[in-house]
Amino acid sequence: MFLYSFVHKYGNCLTGQSWEGLCFPCENSPEFCQFTSPRSSKECIHTLASCRVCKSQGESLRQTFLVNPSDICWESLWTSFADGRVRLRIDNSCPQTPITVHQMFKESLEKYGSLNALASKRNGKWEKITFSEYYCLCRKVAKSFLKLGLERFHSVAILGFNSPEWFISAVGAVFAGGIVTGIYATNSPEACYYMVHDSKTDIMVVENQKQLDKIMQIWNRLPHLKAVVLYKDSIAERHPNLYTMEEFLELGGDVSDSTLDDIINSQKPNQCCVLIYTSGTTGKPKGAMLSHDNITWTSAHCSRAGGMQPAEVQQESIVSYLPLSHVAAQMYDLWTGIKWGEQVYFAEPDALKGSLINTLKEVQPTSHMGVPRVWEKIMEKLQDASAQSGFMKKKMLSWAMSLSLERHLMGSNSGLQQLWTRLADYLVLAKIRNALGLSSCQKHFCGAAPLNRETLDFFLGLNITLYEAYGMSETTGPHCLSGPCVYRQHSCGKPPPGCRVKLVDKDAEGNGEICFWGRTVFMGYLNMEDRTKETFDEEGWLHSGDLGKLDKDGFLYVTGRIKDLIITAGGENVPPIPIEDAVKKELPIVSNAMVIGDKKKFLSMFLTLKSVLDPDTSDPTDILTEQARDFCQRSGSKATRVSEIVATRDQAIYRAIQEGIDRVNSTATNRVHCIHKWIVLPRDFSIAGGELGPTMKLKRLAVLEKYRNEVDSFYKE
Repeated sequence: MFLYSFVHKYGNCLTGQSWEGLCFPCENSPEFCQFTSPRSSKECIHTLASCRVCKSQGESLRQTFLVNPSDICWESLWTSFADGRVRLRIDNSCPQTPITVHQMFKESLEKYGSLNALASKRNGKWEKITFSEYYCLCRKVAKSFLKLGLERFHSVAILGFNSPEWFISAVGAVFAGGIVTGIYATNSPEACYYMVHDSKTDIMVVENQKQLDKIMQIWNRLPHLKAVVLYKDSIAERHPNLYTMEEFLELGGDVSDSTLDDIINSQKPNQCCVLIYTSGTTGKPKGAMLSHDNITWTSAHCSRAGGMQPAEVQQESIVSYLPLSHVAAQMYDLWTGIKWGEQVYFAEPDALKGSLINTLKEVQPTSHMGVPRVWEKIMEKLQDASAQSGFMKKKMLSWAMSLSLERHLMGSNSGLQQLWTRLADYLVLAKIRNALGLSSCQKHFCGAAPLNRETLDFFLGLNITLYEAYGMSETTGPHCLSGPCVYRQHSCGKPPPGCRVKLVDKDAEGNGEICFWGRTVFMGYLNMEDRTKETFDEEGWLHSGDLGKLDKDGFLYVTGRIKDLIITAGGENVPPIPIEDAVKKELPIVSNAMVIGDKKKFLSMFLTLKSVLDPDTSDPTDILTEQARDFCQRSGSKATRVSEIVATRDQAIYRAIQEGIDRVNSTATNRVHCIHKWIVLPRDFSIAGGELGPTMKLKRLAVLEKYRNEVDSFYKE
């Protein structure tokens, strides 16, 4: 790969010098002010007299900024401007000095420079670069971005699967004074257009011809887009301002180190460097602006709260495979990797289609993170494999898992029980963990969405504790974490020191809206002042829109989402997720369950059945999984396909489903929480189908719109 030849060609470039702060009103100027830390509007205006450029522009410029002092003052906790600055939420519980991304990288470089940082496969072999080489490549990329005309606080958008090029482009964009914006590889051209246009993207970095084709369709509508860099495929048809990565890296050769250092050293911790677009499950995607301090503080403190180790203690190895455009993966893979000297291995692009386990087996990571759907898919595959195994293997697995689950749920037990548990782990469970590539894994994380109890208990049965993290794009990812030292069953842990959580508008059972405070809290939504104001209250607390409970020890339990709450025609509030989880637990044939009933007289439900995924597209097929077929046989049906069940309304399966829903209804709090009608949809939910977001979150509004006729049929008089 070209990256590895370049690091040898250009050698060590660890240079830098100290400059004073850039005058805020003229951020595009190469001149520098004496005044570096304005604290009020008056002081901001005063700095104009200190800037060698500003003072020559006279009183008119002063009056321009006096019209709207908030544009240049950073007393506010939020902003909606890409070039804005905010007051950092520093208090006695998190007094650490704010630093920029570059300062964080330089600190790590001094400690971990000779350690391997990034590893990717080429021709069947792992090729690695060290942190020193990584840093040099980031500087080289930054110079090429500057050569192509990247403007301060304009964006570099990256569209493609995880790779060293993704990481180096992201860090290089920040070094060059830009803002890195990840775009989901599954996005349509129009979805790409919205983000690229909104973020004022100057340069796009795309993986392959497929992604390039999307951009070529919209390029003429993007006034800021100056160049596109293709980092994997060769260029099939030449276009102006289209470069291969090799060509791109040569462009910045005449940009001096001092020019780059001037820009690097002008950056402040309270300025934006990362833009994370929300998934848009509840409307138009919002660009959450994250500051240098958001990135560097969260990388340091939240990861340590989760038990991640610095490389001087133990070099963590992780596998990068989740979309880096999502805040969880970007924080876990990219920024925390730099902070603590982790070795990051890049999975193959078809990781979620089946190759991930092969990579895990080779890498043997010390830590691994998955979104709930990833862990659920692993569980389903293991259940399928168990269903196909012989009688004795089934019994052995059941015995071993029941012992492990009992130990985790019940705590300490007798010496004899501990002996049996260790024996079960050695004979059965360790082999399964080894088959999953997790035999060396010490920490298993889950984030981005709630994880149901069935999945948590299943992995406890394998002697794998899933540590849940909870947060949002707006909290730089994790704001509450579980870890080896902070864990409680079915909780997403506690906020680390420096982060706070409170509940507002609590009901009789203690459920209230979760609100956040701390150094993780974002700057605001880009170009969305009204939406930003709605998110914060008068005291500056960030309102999540999620419901939760806190126990007496401060552990947080997420119990639902306000926007997901179903308010029936009778005014009853019904949280759908507990009902959906209960149905899936009762009916192993069900893949997705979705409660319907907002402003209706009663609750209904959509059901989808577990089906085999297409190995090429990861889309659901018509073929039932082994576990689903086993359910059919036990229910008295010979069905092997979803279409067989739906087309004929298979009497045995429909009866079994109704019995399962009856059991769930029998445990309901009251009659309002009971499911009265249901329907089996002909196809499971998927990203391609539009029912799931990029991180496998259910897009309820999209489902309701797609199956509007089915919803109407529930409520016809």
